[in-house]
Order: sequence, then structure tokens, then C-alpha cells
Amino acid sequence: MTLQAITSWDGPLESASVVAVFLHGFGSNERDLAGLAPALPQGTPWASLRAPIAIGPGGFAWFPIGEPGNPDPASVAAATDTIWAWADAVLPATARIAPIGFSQGGLMASQLLRTAPERVIAPVILGGFVQAGEQPGDAELARTRPAVFSGRGEADRVIAAAAVARTDAWLPGHTTATARSYPGLAHGIDGRELADVRDFLARELAVVAG
Repeated sequence: MTLQAITSWDGPLESASVVAVFLHGFGSNERDLAGLAPALPQGTPWASLRAPIAIGPGGFAWFPIGEPGNPDPASVAAATDTIWAWADAVLPATARIAPIGFSQGGLMASQLLRTAPERVIAPVILGGFVQAGEQPGDAELARTRPAVFSGRGEADRVIAAAAVARTDAWLPGHTTATARSYPGLAHGIDGRELADVRDFLARELAVVAG
């Protein structure tokens, strides 16, 4: 399956060390997070992907919602494979992905990191969570502890408490996490969080840009 996407480039992307990839949440589409592109360091190429499962007019999902905060592993793996297939077909072989995901897309950002750590840099998880169970890259992540940004609203009641607790327990043992919570913010993204994401990406992506 070929994912539809909005990209910051026209034609083949012949060279790039890092490409930011926006991953929207349940019921949204590829236009939703494209507005976050100004948070990227200047000149960073980016793509905003449409999830593969249509759930209504203009709405898409990465995987079906079953038990809240505990999606079917096979569905998550299929979505992860679909994103990697897109990357293999579209991006330069040497490019690393900086995934930026909200809600379901936040889980997908973490799955890209947990399935191919060497291909990912500076993932951003916004109002999301991590999948239960061991993933192929977890042992390597426990050894290398790469930088990750995780942000959520303190008034967010959409993500199940068990999934939040799982994420909070997983991050310290597998990443060097910049974890932020925002008073008064529900299931969304606001200016405070966006400013923190901008600072995080400026710091972490400068390593490869420089």
C-alpha cells in the first residue's frame, strides 16, 4: 500500500540526512499536522502522511480502536510496516526519520523508533503512548537511550490512564526523554508544547545538520 502524503518537496528527494514525518491522530488526515512544520529547523524537508484506514469522510486511522490504550499488536505492526514501506520507496536510503506524531500518531512515532532505532532520530510523541510488549529495537534502545520528546496535557482524558502509566515507565529505561506535561491542556497541542518541540528539534537535529 502506498500512503498518500503532503511533502515539502516536489519530485524525487535526492539527498537529505533527516526528513521529518508528521503522523496524525485517529479520525484526522495528512493536513492536520502539516501546520506544525514551522517548528522544524529551517530547511528540514518534511512529509505529512495519511493513515491507511478510512473511517469516514476525510478521516483516517493507523489502526482500529479496540481496548483503549492497548491496540491489537498485529494492527500496529501492519501500520508500522506500511510507514517503513513508504519511507523505503520515497526517501533517500541514508535519510533518518524524525517522526512527529499526535495521539495514535504518537504511538506510531514510538513504533518507528522501537522497530528500527538506527533509522530514527528525535521522535516526538504528543498526547500519545507506547505499545505494550517487547519490540524488536527495545534492547538496543535500552543500551543507547536516544533523545525523545514526550508531551501531554494534564487535562487529557482521551488516552487511557494505563497507557500513560506504561509510557511513563518505558521512556526512562529506553530513552533520554524530554517529558513535559501542560496544565489546562486537554487532548491537543498548544503554543507552550509547540515551543518546547521547536527547542527540542533545534537541539537534536543540529547534531546531524552540523
